[in-house]
Amino acid sequence: MEEKIEVQAQIMQEESEKNGKNKATKEEIDHILRVLSPGTNFRTALEGVVSAKKGAIIVVEIEGIHSILDGGFKINSKFVPQKIVELSKMDGAIILSKDMKRITQANVMIYPDKKISTKETGTRHKTAERTAKMMNTLVITVSERRNEITAYYKNFRHIVKNVNEVLRKVNEQTQVIEKQRELFDHHVEKLTQMELRNYPNIEQASIVLQKGRLIEKMANDVKVLELGNEGTIIKTRLKELTANIEKEINLVIKDYTKLDFKKSRILVNGLSYEELIDSENIIHSLAYENNKKVDSIRGWRILSKTSLEESDIAILTKALTSLGKTIHSNMSAYKDIIGEEKAQVFKAEIDNIKRTYFS
Repeated sequence: MEEKIEVQAQIMQEESEKNGKNKATKEEIDHILRVLSPGTNFRTALEGVVSAKKGAIIVVEIEGIHSILDGGFKINSKFVPQKIVELSKMDGAIILSKDMKRITQANVMIYPDKKISTKETGTRHKTAERTAKMMNTLVITVSERRNEITAYYKNFRHIVKNVNEVLRKVNEQTQVIEKQRELFDHHVEKLTQMELRNYPNIEQASIVLQKGRLIEKMANDVKVLELGNEGTIIKTRLKELTANIEKEINLVIKDYTKLDFKKSRILVNGLSYEELIDSENIIHSLAYENNKKVDSIRGWRILSKTSLEESDIAILTKALTSLGKTIHSNMSAYKDIIGEEKAQVFKAEIDNIKRTYFS
């Protein structure tokens, strides 16, 4: 079983490292969303085109782009939203400098390779998608008929939504995350109580991992960047809701996995929403199959609540072998392992933790 999971983890790790030249990275996508966010000059220009009930195709310059351009006229003028609106009255494309600070050409015809696949139907959108894929640059279209703004970059396609629509959806997502955080904290406390009673439990640990990963994934899916300045409060709230989630997940995995920590983390990270719903998938990621009994754990998560440094926890858990022995040993045992000063502080902190959970 463990060997099978190790192989699976390695495959997932290799796949996660693959990144074809025509695949947009998360960093590139985030940059595009920031460029398109409300309050920016570029977004103001695009909304101006929509308000004027015009269509447009806007291309950001990149090396080699002129090989597929024809006609039009040079402008080389500072980027001003109103100029974009005026130039959109022409049929051809508007070309921006690489830094998007200048309008270099207007009314330009674009001829990308027609063999490049596209799922678009309109001529303007087909041209935009093919250009983005062929030249690996940002291309924006404004649909005159649908009043819709669409961004293309490499394989990435994004429809720019109205800020009020995005805000409504983000608020709904945040409320769901808040509920999941309440459940996460409840199950963490329950796991802590079980471990302090020297009853480590893989089912309870898997529920903690389940709720934690759902929060991480949902928070990552919230499109705060699309809100621009409107997203500041939401961003702060999400930071509060995800505080210490990653650390707690890592420590639970470290305590319970039968595999190397990194391999189990990769497997747990790779689970989809549907797979996370079934906690058995999480348990399998920790290399448990038929026998789910946990005799003992090192107790990294509990011991990390004290002021001991990670190196001291490693020494302590190696010497005493289990959480049960570590938190129920006497002062003499602690002194011999980590020294008298640290032992006194540690003993007081552990006793306080016990009182907190069993008072």
